[in-house]
Amino acid sequence: MLILVTGATGKVGRHFIAGLLDDPRFPKARIRALCHNRLCPETDRVEVARGSIADRRVVSEALADVTHVVHLATCKETPDDVIDVTVKGLFWLLEEFRASATASQFILIGGDASMGHFYYRHDGPITEKVPHQAYPGCYALSKVLEEVMLEQFGIQYGLNGCCLRAPWIMEKDDFKYTLSFGDNVFGGPVWKSLVPQADAKRYAENGTVPLLRDADGRPLKRNFVHVDDLVSAILAAIDNPRATRQLFNISMDSPVDYGEVAAYLARTRGLASVDIASQFHSNWMDNSKAKYLLNWRPEYDMEKLIDSAWQYERSGDDPRVVWYPG
Repeated sequence: MLILVTGATGKVGRHFIAGLLDDPRFPKARIRALCHNRLCPETDRVEVARGSIADRRVVSEALADVTHVVHLATCKETPDDVIDVTVKGLFWLLEEFRASATASQFILIGGDASMGHFYYRHDGPITEKVPHQAYPGCYALSKVLEEVMLEQFGIQYGLNGCCLRAPWIMEKDDFKYTLSFGDNVFGGPVWKSLVPQADAKRYAENGTVPLLRDADGRPLKRNFVHVDDLVSAILAAIDNPRATRQLFNISMDSPVDYGEVAAYLARTRGLASVDIASQFHSNWMDNSKAKYLLNWRPEYDMEKLIDSAWQYERSGDDPRVVWYPG
């Protein structure tokens, strides 16, 4: 088993490689990490290929003798790159994969941006059968195109593909910084821009957290997944016949409720909260299909997500670096 991992130096890529190498189910599995700007360390089971998936020659060479692909590389809101990298890059990967004599399984990590996450109102749980509806911007559009392209390669050529659709992925102290009123906020909304400057400074200093409300005035419900749970889902999908040509929502069992977050942080850490109005919509990703077909279970709930983020202590050689906004 030789697994090509794109986006190997990213949050999910690093955790996936470590998880696979430690998993007794895959003692002979080897990794080929396709890296572009950053490189991961090579070992007796990890080799590095370098280049961009936008280059067909790079993709062709990287796929030599590969049996599995775990495709993680993507772009955010970068219109100059998104079509070449995310769309054309996936096309080259699928084209070369379907022509390969060794190819066995292609796993794509999708995102809830393809469903518009909290941009659109949903009248019920978001299952895998809900139609695509990207929110404005090139990133969400690219996530729709990825899922559709993989699905069509299955229809056109019988390619054994599987898409694991994840919401916002957390690790280490990420969740703590999604709630910061300071300059160190991770992702969006940028809370300091939604309150007066003096208030934002005070909230940042005393650890006040935002209690985001949805368009109906209720505490917003938003989906998250911890990177460890996403990695366990990828490992559960590898060579699983029940994953063939399937789409799975990979998320926590229930969305994070900002009201419950505020209450828990007040009770356990004495932190205050402040209401933030929005026109966003609460939603609930239904992960029951993955639980049923893959026998997968997430380990993180809201309390574990919060506690792990607030208890995480960074070492001197582990600076908080945000490679992209969210």
